[in-house]
Amino acid sequence: MKRRLLLTAGAAAATFTLAGCAGGPQISDFAGQKPALDLRQYFNGTLDAYGVFTDRSGKVVKRFTVVMRCSWTGEEGVLDEDFTYSDGMTQKRIWRLKHLGNGRYSGTADDVVGTALGETQGNAFRWGYTLALPVDGKVWNVEFDDWMYLMDERVMLNKATMSKFGIRLGEVTLSFSKR
Repeated sequence: MKRRLLLTAGAAAATFTLAGCAGGPQISDFAGQKPALDLRQYFNGTLDAYGVFTDRSGKVVKRFTVVMRCSWTGEEGVLDEDFTYSDGMTQKRIWRLKHLGNGRYSGTADDVVGTALGETQGNAFRWGYTLALPVDGKVWNVEFDDWMYLMDERVMLNKATMSKFGIRLGEVTLSFSKR
């Protein structure tokens, strides 16, 4: 009985998640937007990023900065990120990206569960992945629906919605600036 209840709850959460995505923006909505985003060009060199994490009520929980050192060899890229949080905590994440053709990308990192998948069209990039996020001594697998918008050759804005079991936990808002 308990297993059936868990399976039913899981199916309901999956249905809720898919229904929530159906009405939202799609990457194709940005196909004609300029400037056109080429991740291999934008994420090449050193970038600085500034961000906040807000909980589901909109309260700022953490502020952070990121220094990113990015490089590409052919169709494979490395984004080496060093985070510094407002509470003094630091973190490192190294993304390994692959350009799959036609604006599609895959990526892995040590704290990403499985493989991230994303696509660019026009000035936008949509990236979906599961992050193993440490919270109060435990690790939560949290789903990210991550959108990036190229504003000009130097600035990109990023907004990511975090959820677990289809329930929105909060958002990460970030601004990238190329040096």
